[in-house]
Amino acid sequence: WAPGQEPGIDPTQSHDEHEPSTIPLLFEECEIKVVDFSQESIEVHGLDNKSLADFLEFARPEWVSCRWISVNGLSWDVIKLLGNDKGLHSLAIEDMMNTNNRTKADWYSDHIYMDLPLQKLIHLHSSSDSDCDSSDSDNEKRAKSPTRRKRSFWSWLRRSKAERDKDEPPKPMDMPADVHNPTNGFITAHVSPSTKSPVAQLRTLQRYHGGPNEERIQFMENHSALASKNLGVSVEQVSIFLTADNTVLSFFESSAEDIETPILSRLNTPETILRRSSDASMMVQAIIDAIVDLAIPVTTAYQDAIGELELDVLTEPDIRHTTALYVLTSEMSQFKSEISPIVNLVGSLRDHKSESIGTPGLSGKPGKISSSGVVISSMTSTYLGDVEDHCVLISESLDQMRRAADNMIDLIFNSHSAVQNESMKQLTLVTILFLPLTFLTGYFGMNFESFAGIRGSDTYFWKIAIPICFAVTMYLMRDLIRRYIIKTMTRRGITKSRKARGVSSAKRKEKRR
Repeated sequence: WAPGQEPGIDPTQSHDEHEPSTIPLLFEECEIKVVDFSQESIEVHGLDNKSLADFLEFARPEWVSCRWISVNGLSWDVIKLLGNDKGLHSLAIEDMMNTNNRTKADWYSDHIYMDLPLQKLIHLHSSSDSDCDSSDSDNEKRAKSPTRRKRSFWSWLRRSKAERDKDEPPKPMDMPADVHNPTNGFITAHVSPSTKSPVAQLRTLQRYHGGPNEERIQFMENHSALASKNLGVSVEQVSIFLTADNTVLSFFESSAEDIETPILSRLNTPETILRRSSDASMMVQAIIDAIVDLAIPVTTAYQDAIGELELDVLTEPDIRHTTALYVLTSEMSQFKSEISPIVNLVGSLRDHKSESIGTPGLSGKPGKISSSGVVISSMTSTYLGDVEDHCVLISESLDQMRRAADNMIDLIFNSHSAVQNESMKQLTLVTILFLPLTFLTGYFGMNFESFAGIRGSDTYFWKIAIPICFAVTMYLMRDLIRRYIIKTMTRRGITKSRKARGVSSAKRKEKRR
């Protein structure tokens, strides 16, 4: 990017080598799935960067009512091929390649471009996941080896350490330095909460919003409420194109499988609405709905984390809990900032005014391809309302958790203030009690030449000290004693009134009988 540069990236033009700012430096091996389906049949094609060009040369079969092209990975050669094939707008292509874009929907003459974030729960891939297994196997080998007697102590020590590492909660950021470096913007993590899922390079919530301050990102990730469970939240941008020929293009950075698996399961069942409608706008609704559904486990994880913090705060409030609560509220604010705009995206799709037609495939006629422009069917508008409800529920749950976290922070400071006030109260009582005694002790310790009282026993001191202590204590604590008497009399009056009201109500019940 350079100031004053021509907006957009046109895939039809060849970029000049003397203008490096206009050359897209984006390439990776992509996993491409092309799903052609109608009411009667469905075909799924698995492609890559090289085979995509040959596939696009063939004409689309006539039996295909709807086509879905899902791309896992961002690569300029794939984007260029699909952009030229579907005539995608240069501004939409530029927005798609900028992976920190805002959630929006842009309407063009023959296609719609939608941009939204995909947030999901992941399992951080720590080095202990593999080290523990390797250490166990090494210990077994040592136990079977003939030198077991010589190394029994060290084997026992290593075995004990491995067992302790299993029992203790895993360290959240116990990662190799090269794969967990904030400078590269990605971490090594499992693509789902399960440790059996594949490992990929993902961006966490803090890295997606953290900016250039690497120290802050590292600190926030180390003190995250989910880090104690070795969990995290990944964020990636999803770009969706809905074209006028009933085709959907979806571009994912790395999580296409999470969306493709449930949708393909629905498409393989002929009785589902998605299959029977053969409507591209319904396919868009299914993708957005699956993206929103992936955010629900994240909300549940935050609810679990704030529940544990609430128990700690209620049982043993500590000022250190405020740090964890602040980090938690910061993460929830960032999480909500990506969920809330989806409501506006869904609203813009539902409010789009287009020609009034029935949903293809559900009106008794086979699905047809519209050539007049992009159409959002009435059924899609109806089911988009369900997606909007999910977003609103997640946002309201996050707001409730944020208020609970703020209340817990107030409770911590109020508890500490109450403890300090009680300590000051006890010190004040001790000071009031010993103030006259200190005065009398100093008075009797004076070096008077003629002092008859000093010649007596210690009882003479207490005969003077006890009345003076009582008088001084009653005088200095007069307001406290007065409030205590008033409160006691008030409580007694309330208790008598309640007893009298209970007796009178019992007498009325007896008379009615």
